[in-house]
Amino acid sequence: MVTEFAHIEVKPGMEKAFLEGAAKSRPIFLAAEGCFGMGVQRSVEEPHKFLLMVQWESVEAHMVVFRQSQGFQQWRENVSQCFAAPPNVWHGETVV
Repeated sequence: MVTEFAHIEVKPGMEKAFLEGAAKSRPIFLAAEGCFGMGVQRSVEEPHKFLLMVQWESVEAHMVVFRQSQGFQQWRENVSQCFAAPPNVWHGETVV
């Protein structure tokens, strides 16, 4: 299993809209093939910065299967208008 980490910075004043879009998208992620969980963290010091974390079966489950799905399009429709810049995305695995 791998975790997708997406550092997301939203436009000033769009924090509430982003959180609503992320909440609306949660069932989309959870229904996606190869997805085991999804959560969003918010920076205390910089409340316009968020960290999306999604647990995937593999990098391919995220980068190929999900990204080519209607669910990915719905996620983007729900939140992309809030992005101040493209998300910085990387994948990690637990090593300790």
